[in-house]
Amino acid sequence: MPNNLFRRATAGAAVVALGIALAGCSSSGTTTSASVNGSAYTGPKVTVTFWNGWTGGAAPTLVPKLVAQFNASHKNIVVKDVPMQWADISAKMPLAIKAGKGPDLAVGHGDDVATYAAQGLLQNSGAIVKSLGYTASDFPAGLFAGNQYKGVQYGVPWSVTPLGLYVNKDVLKNAGIDPSAPVTDASTMDKNLAALKAKGVQGEWVDGYVFTGTFQFESLLWQYGGQLFNKGVTKATFNSPAGVQALTRMVSMIKNGYSPANVAQDGDINALIKGQTAYNWNGVWQTTNPALAKVNWTAQAVPQIGTQKAVWSSSTDWMFPANKGQDKNKTQAAATFVKWMNDHSMGWAATGEIPAANSVHNNPALVQKYPNIKPFLDELPYAHYETVSPGITNAEAEITTAVNEAILGKQTPQAALDGAVAQADKLLQQNAQTYGG
Repeated sequence: MPNNLFRRATAGAAVVALGIALAGCSSSGTTTSASVNGSAYTGPKVTVTFWNGWTGGAAPTLVPKLVAQFNASHKNIVVKDVPMQWADISAKMPLAIKAGKGPDLAVGHGDDVATYAAQGLLQNSGAIVKSLGYTASDFPAGLFAGNQYKGVQYGVPWSVTPLGLYVNKDVLKNAGIDPSAPVTDASTMDKNLAALKAKGVQGEWVDGYVFTGTFQFESLLWQYGGQLFNKGVTKATFNSPAGVQALTRMVSMIKNGYSPANVAQDGDINALIKGQTAYNWNGVWQTTNPALAKVNWTAQAVPQIGTQKAVWSSSTDWMFPANKGQDKNKTQAAATFVKWMNDHSMGWAATGEIPAANSVHNNPALVQKYPNIKPFLDELPYAHYETVSPGITNAEAEITTAVNEAILGKQTPQAALDGAVAQADKLLQQNAQTYGG
């Protein structure tokens, strides 16, 4: 899994814990509003401190190069790249901002933005976004709104990472299945899985982990017309008939002999690499997996198993911290950097992520250089991003608990989802008390 997403499974508790600790000294969501005029900073020379969690994969090489290019072309701005683990950012940034010692710019995920905003840790970036000329139409559908909390813009999209269907072409060929024929629906998928089983191949492995069982479940839930939470994010709704149908579908892979039981973390993608399975629902980040270099593989959009197209995706987003005594010149210089980075983000696909800016990912040159990301780009019109609600990662973790319980055969899909929803509702109530309604 990519370094930038691993924190979803490890850092959520740190953010929530800090939220509880800081709730008493927060400003009830009140944040500083930045004054930024235009995308070009023309003030005195400043140093912009930039915190990010890009410490693995291609990012640690690419980010310093981009920063160096920016610094060379902007004589009055020096961006200081400060990479650290995502969990460390979650632990350190809130307290640092309160002390006026936080970064001038940071990168977070879609489910971080509301948490930080509710604590008064982010600047109202509406003026920044307006000065940069950004609107919702500059990014994939739903992504811009994912950076809003209580109607206020707090972030700017940077990248997206949808799931896709990875295919081992040789496994299909050996089973007499045409690997060039896309799997677009449940009927085709089930027909192929049955043919693979007849050849002794378990064709679609499923696991009970965040990567990627939870993401597959959420994709299927949306495809069947369900939602994870109600509109106000006060109640969990993933135990709806759509949720039960989605999880039952995943469990049926094991019951029908299409997947082994007890698939280990990353066992699904490893099985595809080893030629033990034909299909794997996994993220765009796997397109840069070096182990796939020796595999005859391709990727497709995830099939439409349910009544509508839908696919899970994460996002990363630029955030402007509301440090005590924040220098407005540094904020405007940081905004200039954000615009430059988005405009020069085509190479970011080398990290296994898709640049969020439509002007970049719709450029034919992107697919020419990175052809493997084409099916993931095709999914963006119907991708679903993180739920926007303070502290949401603790309630989201209950989804994984339910998936794990059902996949391991410990509970029926309905019972597993019902239990997880009951616990998630309690956590949502706690979040409302911690961060304010």
